[in-house]
Amino acid sequence: MTINKIDDIYELLKNRACKKRLVVSYANDSHSIEAVHQAAKMGIIEATLCGDEEVIRRVCAEHGYDVSLFHLVHEPVDTKAAALAVQIIRDKKADFIMKGLVSTDKYMRAILNKESGLLPPKAILSHVTVMECVNYHKLLVVSDVAVIPVPDMAQKIAMVKYVTQTARTLGIERPKVALISATEQILPKVPSSVEAAVIAKMGERGQLGDIDIDGPYGLDVAIDAEAAAIKKVISPVAGNADCLVFPSLDAGNVFYKSNTKLANTRSGAILVGASAPSVLSSRGDSVDTKLNSIALAALLAK
Repeated sequence: MTINKIDDIYELLKNRACKKRLVVSYANDSHSIEAVHQAAKMGIIEATLCGDEEVIRRVCAEHGYDVSLFHLVHEPVDTKAAALAVQIIRDKKADFIMKGLVSTDKYMRAILNKESGLLPPKAILSHVTVMECVNYHKLLVVSDVAVIPVPDMAQKIAMVKYVTQTARTLGIERPKVALISATEQILPKVPSSVEAAVIAKMGERGQLGDIDIDGPYGLDVAIDAEAAAIKKVISPVAGNADCLVFPSLDAGNVFYKSNTKLANTRSGAILVGASAPSVLSSRGDSVDTKLNSIALAALLAK
């Protein structure tokens, strides 16, 4: 089954006999609890809230959330709650993790801790977003809009791996990956175009698995078949990409925010590369985006 809309993820999760288990790190805020409550109420996850139990119960009472849907683990200190949530993952008592009220730097320190964290040796942590764009004919899997500022070659290859793994989970057997740059030409003064050409050649030689990959591509060539035809770019990827790999966080983040804020694009996003998916929502994200991110992480969790 190929998943073409975000709502299809929910339907798939609802039909699973065994629900994936989420642990929320320092779940003391109403925004996180609201999204997790909706997910638990829909029956797509089981949830553990790690934080100040008194605060969590008060928030639930104030907003009408059914606290009985959660397993509560009391830890009133944010850094300790983050570490405890990570340990719950390590103990295999949960399948994926989500940031609550704890600051991003404290949350990331818990995940990246060399002795007690979730990142395997030499692994690359990145960010994958699934987007349902109104004017595109299928879901887009995008990286990296939040974590790696200027990815080097090794990081871009890892990003290709992560977006194709996500695409396969969405039912796409042979993902089509576009390596984005400012132009389709290979220009020495545009490093992203040169790196894209090298990675595309690796893909052509089968070094990146069972995928179609091409680049460098301007964004228009990647997602608009008419633009690709006008520019005479002939490839299975041109105008029909499943995945977009951006050359920098600047480019990816602007693409993400332009779509979500100006074009009503629905999305869900997770951190990947660790031993368990992680939901790292922005303060500016809607409850729908947070809920979609929970659903995406549940879909990808092992």
